[in-house]
Amino acid sequence: MKYNAQDLEERVNRAVDNFMQGYGCCQSVLAAFCDLYGMDETLALKVAAGFGGGVGRMRMMCGAVSGLVMLVGLDCGQTVGSDREGKSACYKVVQDLLAQSQAENGSLICAEILGLKGHEKAQSSYVASPRTAEYYKTRPCAAKVESAARIFAKYLSEKYPEE
Repeated sequence: MKYNAQDLEERVNRAVDNFMQGYGCCQSVLAAFCDLYGMDETLALKVAAGFGGGVGRMRMMCGAVSGLVMLVGLDCGQTVGSDREGKSACYKVVQDLLAQSQAENGSLICAEILGLKGHEKAQSSYVASPRTAEYYKTRPCAAKVESAARIFAKYLSEKYPEE
């Protein structure tokens, strides 16, 4: 496999566009790259749907980061349950990429990224926020989606360099 820089940049932009069209952070990241692994976009959107808002809008792990983890699994996850070496290799990639995300974004936790404190986290509603112009102005989510997609694109370009 080889990935050219232009294709990867288009995928990063597609992830942000997905978010701006109303998809969740995880959906946006996963759907931008899912076809590379033979996954249909509709399936990717469904699989990732529950990870929005920091998993079911509970403000836990950032949805963009969840999408990044899913992509790593598609790229290098083990397919045999007893493959400890493969599982460990996948975990290493996850840890390396999440360390990059944390360094760039200050946290991997949705509530912390959004600046929510104490009771605001625990009382988070399951009702999705309406996507309005104000929502997009006040949320850092599009930038986090871009960050996660860019981290994955960089990973692919380093793992599968152009010749």
